[in-house]
Parts: sequence; C-alpha cells; structure tokens
Amino acid sequence: MTSGLWELVLRGVWTTVQLLVLSALLASAVSFAVGVARTDPRRLVRFLAGLYTEVFRGTSALVMIFWVFFVLPVAFGWQLVPLWAGTLALGLTYGAYGSEIVRGALNAVDPAQREGGIALGFTRWQRLRLILLPQAVPEMVPPFSNLLIELLKGTALVSVMGMGDLAFSANLVRLALQQSAEIYTYVLVIYFVIAFGLTRLMRSLEKRLKGGVA
Repeated sequence: MTSGLWELVLRGVWTTVQLLVLSALLASAVSFAVGVARTDPRRLVRFLAGLYTEVFRGTSALVMIFWVFFVLPVAFGWQLVPLWAGTLALGLTYGAYGSEIVRGALNAVDPAQREGGIALGFTRWQRLRLILLPQAVPEMVPPFSNLLIELLKGTALVSVMGMGDLAFSANLVRLALQQSAEIYTYVLVIYFVIAFGLTRLMRSLEKRLKGGVA
C-alpha cells in the first residue's frame, strides 16, 4: 500500500480507539449504576433497572446505532455526530450486559459481610462502598475483560454511518486496491493486537485488585 492509504488505515485505527474508550467509559458508568439498582431493596427501582437491561439486551446493537443516528434527529431534533451517536448506542447496549456482571458479583458476596455492615451501623451506601464493592470488583474484571473485547469488535458496526473507523477505512482501501485478502488480513491482525493489549491490561488490573483485597 502507498503511504496515503496506510495513513487512511491509521486514522481508522485512531477513530476506533477513540470510540472504544468513550463507549467503554459510558458502558462502565451504566453497568455500575444499573447493576447496583438491580440489588436495590425498593421494588420500583429494581423493576426499572431490570426493564432497561431487558430492553437493551434484547435489541440489536446495529439497529440501535441506526435508531440513534437516523431516528433520534427526526423524533427529538437531536442530531449527533457519528462519534457520539456510536458512543451512545454502544455504551447503552453493552452497559446493559455489564449491569448483569455487576449484579451477579454483588449478589455473590458472602451475606455475612452485609450482616456485619448492618451490625456496625453502616448505611446501605456505606456497606456498598466499604464492604461489597471492594470484594465484588475483582470478580467483575474477567467478565468485563470479555465484554471489552466484544465492545472492540462491536465498534466495527459504526461503519454503517459512514464513520471512518478501522473497518470503514479498510473497505475504502480495498475498493481502491481491489485486494480483499491482503487488506482484511491486515485488519484482523490490527484488531487482534488491540484486543491482546486490552487483555493483558485487564489481567494486570485483576492481579492488582485481588492483591489489594488480600
């Protein structure tokens, strides 16, 4: 490939990384907010959190991207640029999956830990912050690592909006060179390198968190 085409691919990589970071931050915030709400003693809060989870887990991420980018402007007059539309759609969708990870990890904490917090006179939020989350978060890291890799692969869906991510840029290069095998092999390798780096980072985080708990 010429230097100009390589530059196009590298810009696509940068766009993909930006989208991954932004949507992962939104998905993390949604995961913890909704996951904690799923364990709330109030039935209405649990119902609303569960409704959100079921709706976003039961809909296609691709269709959600279409909805945010094409329907939202018509329905509410909010036109988002492709980067923010992709961030919103992916963050909300994968946040629903992450909320189940948070809920499951919190429920897996030994009930005696909660009872000890109650005996010490802690409020619910104090028990959550000081007792439950420090024990639950290390157990969330492996499934969150898998979810992060799935999110990385899901970023390719934004190419349907004409956003210049890695998948979109690679397709432009393929059309220019008419070399599908070579171009898509490069793309597979790039995705693998990013995913491998994320996996190593999450394993390092898991070891550090578990060491802190120990």
